[in-house]
Amino acid sequence: APAWPAAPRPCLADDLIAERALAADGPARSLLHDRIWIPLTRNESLLETASAYLESRGGLEGTARTLFVHTNTVRYRLGRITDVIGYDLTEPHDAFTVRVAIALGRLGANATAPRPRSL
Repeated sequence: APAWPAAPRPCLADDLIAERALAADGPARSLLHDRIWIPLTRNESLLETASAYLESRGGLEGTARTLFVHTNTVRYRLGRITDVIGYDLTEPHDAFTVRVAIALGRLGANATAPRPRSL
């Protein structure tokens, strides 16, 4: 919870899934992989749109230019992303969670495995 100071109190562990993953919580990393990365990789245009939208800091026009599509296409895809993964990229904390999931997904299988503790 300290990583998200604005988190509602009490806060569910699922609401802190990205923060838990950053703290090397293996089950949280697996959940991000299963809930976000895998569904997005099943539809390349949704993954591409999510990545472009997050990189353009949430700008519809910038995302549309990057993808060479109309802004209405971006709006439609953002809606589909929300339908598919349950996270709304226009909401800052949801966007953060998806960004972490995409980063971990791109890192590969090692990102979902718990890291050994150093002595």
